[in-house]
Amino acid sequence: MKTAKPTILVVNDDGITAHGIKALLEVMSTIGRVVVVAPDSPQSGMGHAITIGKPLRLDKVDIYEGIEMYRCSGTPVDCVKLAVNIVFKGQKPDLCVSGINHGLNNSINVLYSGTMSAAVEGAIEGIPSIGFSLDDYNLDANFSHCLKFVKEVALQVLANGLPVNTLLNVNFPNTNNIKGIKICRQANAKWAEEFDERVDPHKRTYYWLTGEFQLDDAGEDTDSWALAHNYASVVPIQFDMTAHYAIQYLNNWKFNV
Repeated sequence: MKTAKPTILVVNDDGITAHGIKALLEVMSTIGRVVVVAPDSPQSGMGHAITIGKPLRLDKVDIYEGIEMYRCSGTPVDCVKLAVNIVFKGQKPDLCVSGINHGLNNSINVLYSGTMSAAVEGAIEGIPSIGFSLDDYNLDANFSHCLKFVKEVALQVLANGLPVNTLLNVNFPNTNNIKGIKICRQANAKWAEEFDERVDPHKRTYYWLTGEFQLDDAGEDTDSWALAHNYASVVPIQFDMTAHYAIQYLNNWKFNV
Protein backbone atom coordinates (compact mmCIF):
# COMPACT_ATOMS: atom_id res chain seq x y z
CA MET A 1 0.00 0.00 0.00
CA LYS A 2 1.48 3.31 -1.10
CA THR A 3 1.91 6.14 1.36
CA ALA A 4 1.27 9.81 0.64
CA LYS A 5 5.00 10.36 0.20
CA PRO A 6 7.02 8.00 -2.00
CA THR A 7 9.54 5.62 -0.50
CA ILE A 8 12.98 6.01 -2.06
CA LEU A 9 15.86 3.53 -1.89
CA VAL A 10 19.25 5.27 -2.08
CA VAL A 11 22.34 3.22 -2.97
CA ASN A 12 25.82 3.89 -4.36
CA ASP A 13 29.21 2.31 -5.07
CA ASP A 14 31.52 4.85 -3.40
CA GLY A 15 30.55 3.76 0.09
CA ILE A 16 28.04 4.84 2.69
CA THR A 17 30.13 7.80 3.91
CA ALA A 18 30.83 9.28 0.44
CA HIS A 19 29.93 12.91 -0.20
CA GLY A 20 27.92 11.91 -3.27
CA ILE A 21 25.43 9.75 -1.40
CA LYS A 22 25.05 12.45 1.25
CA ALA A 23 24.11 14.95 -1.46
CA LEU A 24 21.70 12.49 -3.05
CA LEU A 25 19.88 11.59 0.14
CA GLU A 26 19.54 15.26 1.07
CA VAL A 27 17.67 15.86 -2.20
CA MET A 28 15.58 12.71 -1.93
CA SER A 29 14.60 13.61 1.64
CA THR A 30 12.72 16.60 0.25
CA ILE A 31 10.69 14.27 -1.97
CA GLY A 32 9.83 11.28 0.18
CA ARG A 33 10.84 8.76 2.83
CA VAL A 34 14.45 7.76 2.28
CA VAL A 35 16.06 4.41 3.07
CA VAL A 36 19.80 4.02 2.43
CA VAL A 37 21.50 0.67 1.84
CA ALA A 38 25.10 1.20 0.75
CA PRO A 39 28.47 -0.59 0.78
CA ASP A 40 30.69 -0.27 3.83
CA SER A 41 33.65 0.57 1.56
CA PRO A 42 34.23 1.82 -2.01
CA GLN A 43 33.07 -0.62 -4.70
CA SER A 44 33.84 1.30 -7.90
CA GLY A 45 34.22 -0.80 -11.05
CA MET A 46 32.40 -3.79 -9.56
CA GLY A 47 29.83 -3.83 -12.36
CA HIS A 48 26.99 -6.28 -11.66
CA ALA A 49 29.01 -8.47 -9.31
CA ILE A 50 27.23 -10.30 -6.50
CA THR A 51 28.63 -12.01 -3.43
CA ILE A 52 28.61 -15.83 -3.58
CA GLY A 53 30.28 -18.22 -1.19
CA LYS A 54 30.65 -15.96 1.82
CA PRO A 55 28.17 -14.31 4.20
CA LEU A 56 26.85 -10.79 3.82
CA ARG A 57 26.61 -8.37 6.71
CA LEU A 58 23.84 -5.78 6.95
CA ASP A 59 24.08 -3.39 9.89
CA LYS A 60 21.79 -0.51 10.75
CA VAL A 61 23.80 2.67 11.29
CA ASP A 62 23.08 6.16 12.53
CA ILE A 63 25.05 8.57 10.34
CA TYR A 64 22.57 11.27 9.34
CA GLU A 65 19.76 12.29 11.68
CA GLY A 66 16.32 11.14 10.64
CA ILE A 67 17.56 8.85 7.84
CA GLU A 68 17.12 5.07 7.98
CA MET A 69 20.50 3.69 6.90
CA TYR A 70 22.08 0.26 6.52
CA ARG A 71 25.73 -0.59 5.87
CA CYS A 72 26.34 -3.65 3.70
CA SER A 73 29.52 -5.72 3.41
CA GLY A 74 28.77 -6.63 -0.22
CA THR A 75 28.62 -5.06 -3.66
CA PRO A 76 26.21 -2.35 -4.87
CA VAL A 77 24.00 -5.04 -6.42
CA ASP A 78 24.04 -6.96 -3.13
CA CYS A 79 22.79 -3.77 -1.46
CA VAL A 80 19.73 -3.62 -3.70
CA LYS A 81 18.98 -7.31 -3.28
CA LEU A 82 19.21 -7.06 0.50
CA ALA A 83 17.17 -3.87 0.51
CA VAL A 84 14.28 -5.49 -1.37
CA ASN A 85 14.35 -8.84 0.41
CA ILE A 86 15.38 -7.90 3.97
CA VAL A 87 14.82 -4.22 4.61
CA PHE A 88 11.59 -3.83 2.62
CA LYS A 89 10.60 -7.47 3.24
CA GLY A 90 9.61 -8.04 -0.37
CA GLN A 91 7.76 -4.76 -0.77
CA LYS A 92 9.06 -2.49 -3.52
CA PRO A 93 10.03 1.16 -2.96
CA ASP A 94 8.59 3.71 -5.36
CA LEU A 95 12.01 4.74 -6.65
CA CYS A 96 15.63 3.53 -6.57
CA VAL A 97 18.37 6.12 -7.03
CA SER A 98 22.09 5.35 -7.15
CA GLY A 99 25.00 7.77 -6.69
CA ILE A 100 25.85 10.48 -6.94
CA ASN A 101 28.97 8.82 -8.32
CA HIS A 102 32.35 10.51 -8.03
CA GLY A 103 33.25 10.33 -11.74
CA LEU A 104 31.38 9.92 -15.03
CA ASN A 105 29.51 6.81 -16.10
CA ASN A 106 28.82 7.85 -19.67
CA SER A 107 29.31 5.75 -22.78
CA ILE A 108 30.97 2.34 -22.27
CA ASN A 109 31.58 3.10 -18.57
CA VAL A 110 28.03 1.97 -17.84
CA LEU A 111 29.15 -1.65 -18.22
CA TYR A 112 31.80 -1.40 -15.50
CA SER A 113 29.99 0.89 -13.09
CA GLY A 114 28.83 -0.30 -9.69
CA THR A 115 26.65 2.81 -9.49
CA MET A 116 24.79 1.92 -12.66
CA SER A 117 24.62 -1.79 -11.86
CA ALA A 118 22.83 -0.97 -8.60
CA ALA A 119 20.28 1.02 -10.62
CA VAL A 120 20.02 -1.82 -13.15
CA GLU A 121 19.28 -4.24 -10.31
CA GLY A 122 16.56 -1.90 -9.12
CA ALA A 123 15.02 -1.99 -12.60
CA ILE A 124 15.29 -5.78 -12.70
CA GLU A 125 13.24 -5.78 -9.50
CA GLY A 126 10.61 -3.67 -11.25
CA ILE A 127 11.48 -0.45 -9.43
CA PRO A 128 11.78 2.81 -11.43
CA SER A 129 15.51 3.44 -11.17
CA ILE A 130 18.07 6.17 -11.91
CA GLY A 131 21.85 6.32 -11.71
CA PHE A 132 23.49 9.73 -11.16
CA SER A 133 27.15 10.59 -11.78
CA LEU A 134 29.29 13.76 -11.73
CA ASP A 135 32.48 14.44 -13.67
CA ASP A 136 34.57 14.90 -10.52
CA TYR A 137 36.60 12.09 -8.97
CA ASN A 138 37.67 14.08 -5.90
CA LEU A 139 36.58 12.64 -2.56
CA ASP A 140 35.41 16.11 -1.51
CA ALA A 141 33.64 16.90 -4.81
CA ASN A 142 31.04 19.67 -4.75
CA PHE A 143 27.65 18.41 -5.94
CA SER A 144 25.61 21.55 -5.25
CA HIS A 145 25.35 22.72 -8.87
CA CYS A 146 23.65 19.53 -10.08
CA LEU A 147 21.18 18.93 -7.25
CA LYS A 148 18.26 20.81 -8.81
CA PHE A 149 18.62 18.62 -11.89
CA VAL A 150 18.75 15.47 -9.73
CA LYS A 151 15.50 16.49 -8.09
CA GLU A 152 13.77 17.34 -11.36
CA VAL A 153 14.69 14.04 -13.02
CA ALA A 154 13.53 12.08 -9.96
CA LEU A 155 10.22 13.97 -9.85
CA GLN A 156 9.64 13.31 -13.56
CA VAL A 157 10.22 9.58 -13.08
CA LEU A 158 7.88 9.46 -10.09
CA ALA A 159 5.21 11.38 -12.00
CA ASN A 160 5.49 9.64 -15.36
CA GLY A 161 7.11 6.27 -14.71
CA LEU A 162 9.52 4.60 -17.13
CA PRO A 163 9.04 2.09 -19.96
CA VAL A 164 9.18 -1.54 -18.86
CA ASN A 165 12.73 -2.87 -18.26
CA THR A 166 14.21 0.60 -18.71
CA LEU A 167 16.17 2.87 -16.38
CA LEU A 168 17.99 6.20 -16.67
CA ASN A 169 21.71 6.93 -16.72
CA VAL A 170 22.21 10.59 -15.77
CA ASN A 171 25.61 12.31 -15.93
CA PHE A 172 26.60 15.85 -15.02
CA PRO A 173 29.50 17.97 -16.29
CA ASN A 174 31.77 19.55 -13.70
CA THR A 175 30.63 23.13 -14.17
CA ASN A 176 28.57 25.64 -12.23
CA ASN A 177 26.76 26.56 -15.45
CA ILE A 178 24.89 23.45 -16.57
CA LYS A 179 22.87 24.60 -19.59
CA GLY A 180 20.04 22.10 -19.21
CA ILE A 181 19.14 18.47 -19.80
CA LYS A 182 19.66 16.51 -23.03
CA ILE A 183 18.04 13.16 -23.77
CA CYS A 184 20.84 11.22 -25.47
CA ARG A 185 22.07 7.92 -26.78
CA GLN A 186 25.16 6.21 -25.42
CA ALA A 187 28.25 7.32 -27.32
CA ASN A 188 30.34 4.81 -29.24
CA ALA A 189 33.54 4.95 -27.23
CA LYS A 190 35.93 2.67 -25.37
CA TRP A 191 39.01 2.63 -23.18
CA ALA A 192 42.36 2.08 -24.89
CA GLU A 193 43.85 0.17 -21.99
CA GLU A 194 47.45 -0.37 -21.03
CA PHE A 195 49.06 -2.15 -18.09
CA ASP A 196 51.93 -0.45 -16.34
CA GLU A 197 54.35 -3.21 -15.29
CA ARG A 198 56.08 -2.66 -11.96
CA VAL A 199 58.14 -4.66 -9.45
CA ASP A 200 57.35 -4.84 -5.76
CA PRO A 201 60.00 -4.90 -2.95
CA HIS A 202 60.00 -8.70 -3.12
CA LYS A 203 61.00 -8.57 -6.80
CA ARG A 204 57.61 -9.83 -7.95
CA THR A 205 56.00 -8.30 -11.02
CA TYR A 206 52.61 -6.63 -10.74
CA TYR A 207 50.45 -4.55 -13.07
CA TRP A 208 48.55 -1.29 -12.75
CA LEU A 209 45.69 -0.64 -15.16
CA THR A 210 46.00 2.63 -17.10
CA GLY A 211 44.71 3.92 -20.42
CA GLU A 212 42.90 6.66 -22.28
CA PHE A 213 39.26 7.16 -23.17
CA GLN A 214 38.79 7.06 -26.94
CA LEU A 215 35.66 8.62 -28.42
CA ASP A 216 34.97 7.40 -31.96
CA ASP A 217 31.60 9.08 -32.32
CA ALA A 218 31.03 12.49 -33.86
CA GLY A 219 27.29 12.48 -33.22
CA GLU A 220 25.72 15.47 -31.49
CA ASP A 221 23.04 13.29 -29.89
CA THR A 222 25.36 11.38 -27.54
CA ASP A 223 25.99 11.62 -23.83
CA SER A 224 29.65 12.48 -24.47
CA TRP A 225 28.68 15.41 -26.72
CA ALA A 226 26.16 16.71 -24.19
CA LEU A 227 28.66 16.62 -21.34
CA ALA A 228 31.38 18.29 -23.43
CA HIS A 229 28.92 21.11 -24.13
CA ASN A 230 27.91 21.53 -20.47
CA TYR A 231 24.56 19.72 -20.57
CA ALA A 232 23.38 17.03 -18.21
CA SER A 233 22.97 13.84 -20.23
CA VAL A 234 20.05 11.45 -19.72
CA VAL A 235 20.33 8.08 -21.47
CA PRO A 236 17.57 5.47 -21.22
CA ILE A 237 19.23 2.07 -20.91
CA GLN A 238 17.99 -1.51 -20.70
CA PHE A 239 19.22 -4.77 -19.25
CA ASP A 240 17.96 -6.88 -22.17
CA MET A 241 21.29 -7.20 -23.98
CA THR A 242 19.85 -9.02 -27.00
CA ALA A 243 21.09 -7.54 -30.29
CA HIS A 244 17.64 -7.85 -31.87
CA TYR A 245 18.83 -6.47 -35.22
CA ALA A 246 21.31 -9.37 -35.52
CA ILE A 247 18.78 -12.17 -35.11
CA GLN A 248 17.78 -12.25 -38.78
CA TYR A 249 21.45 -12.19 -39.82
CA LEU A 250 22.20 -15.20 -37.63
CA ASN A 251 19.09 -17.01 -38.88
CA ASN A 252 20.74 -17.10 -42.31
CA TRP A 253 23.58 -19.23 -40.99
CA LYS A 254 23.55 -22.92 -41.90
CA PHE A 255 24.60 -24.99 -38.90
CA ASN A 256 26.05 -28.37 -39.95
CA VAL A 257 24.90 -30.34 -36.94
